Amino acid sequence: MKPVLQLALDFVDLPRALQVAEEAVAGGADWLEAGTPLIKSEGLQAVRELKARWPDHVIVADMKTMDAGRAEVEYAAKAGARVVGVLGAASDATIRECVEAARNYGAEIVVDMIQVADVVERAKAVEEMGASYIGIHIAIDEQMRGQTPFALLEQVVRAVSLPVAVAGGINSETAPLAVQAGASIVVVGGAIIKAADATAATRTIKQAMETLTPVRSEYFVRATGPDVREKLARVSAANVSDALHRTGDIPGLRPLTPGCKLVGPALTVRTYAGDWAKPVEAIDKAAPGDVIVIDAGGVGPAVWGELATHSALQRKVAGVVIYGAARDSGDIRALGFPLFCSLVSPTAGEPKGFGEIGVPIRIAGVRVCPGDWIIGDDDGVCVIPREKALEYTNRALDVLERENRLRKEIQAGSTLSQVGYLLRWEKR
Repeated sequence: MKPVLQLALDFVDLPRALQVAEEAVAGGADWLEAGTPLIKSEGLQAVRELKARWPDHVIVADMKTMDAGRAEVEYAAKAGARVVGVLGAASDATIRECVEAARNYGAEIVVDMIQVADVVERAKAVEEMGASYIGIHIAIDEQMRGQTPFALLEQVVRAVSLPVAVAGGINSETAPLAVQAGASIVVVGGAIIKAADATAATRTIKQAMETLTPVRSEYFVRATGPDVREKLARVSAANVSDALHRTGDIPGLRPLTPGCKLVGPALTVRTYAGDWAKPVEAIDKAAPGDVIVIDAGGVGPAVWGELATHSALQRKVAGVVIYGAARDSGDIRALGFPLFCSLVSPTAGEPKGFGEIGVPIRIAGVRVCPGDWIIGDDDGVCVIPREKALEYTNRALDVLERENRLRKEIQAGSTLSQVGYLLRWEKR
């Protein structure tokens, strides 16, 4: 079959799903999927609404059926679904029941291989059971860790004769890879549903699929490891805090220079009140791009000033965070150096040499270890644990992208309470 573009409407509010679907259809979306979150929130009415508005489009119900296959497929098909999704991890009995029910009600079955241990062997098995499509699916939580579906897609395409769908963070840069790897159905969610202009985003992805030419995407491209710094530079401390479930910020730290941005891995320093020896020695140990994070107990006198800043610039240090005092504020601002501190004082302490460099520290109750990623801006400073840097960089990008869509809806005449459906989702 000619490759088709399937739009995954992974919303929890039907009005927004229908609005984005309308934009995407105008851009060339072929199949419309009522995503699992939408079905859980709105029920099969979501499928009915999609079928009523776009009767000539294939409607997919991503039921993720694990049990009671006959009943779930029957009611999804009666609601208007042409394709119904069942999990490959379901029992053989459930998958066979889904296939039989689909035949009875004029539907087809796509078997989603998300979290199946041996995808190739399971794909062969469900083909023999009568499935219509195989779905290769990298879960969102795995996407945030940098995983992609294309190598597995190629293996499955070689192993079965059924059309294969692929989902998992696909955008205008990677859609051609999906087609070249043999996908018959390219499933796209975030790169369209979070776009400020879903019509243009859909059109661009469709063009990339048809021409097999990647189109550079400003958003929806996930960090893979070496590019963590570049990706973090695009998001705000607020985005990071949201990604970290509204945690991660170090209270009480403010930028000395308004408008500055700070991103880099931490080189930690523990010192004592006013003792600036270890903070200055850390400059010589810092690698280019490091952020020196100093625990000076949250009190004065100052452990950092203009001369230390000049030294840090020579070593290409990305910035400094001080739980304590800095001085020479005007000079540091003139240098444009990113410095965040909890206090400012004209008085410096003495270099006694107490303390340690490169050890775990705790600032205002927040643990910071060497190598943890630091991001700071006008809102303050956040810390991402080193072992979670890739995942939470991508989650912060996801927050940024979702806000871009909401901003466009607000600018079109709505309000935050309306686009957030706050009254509907207040806790009962």
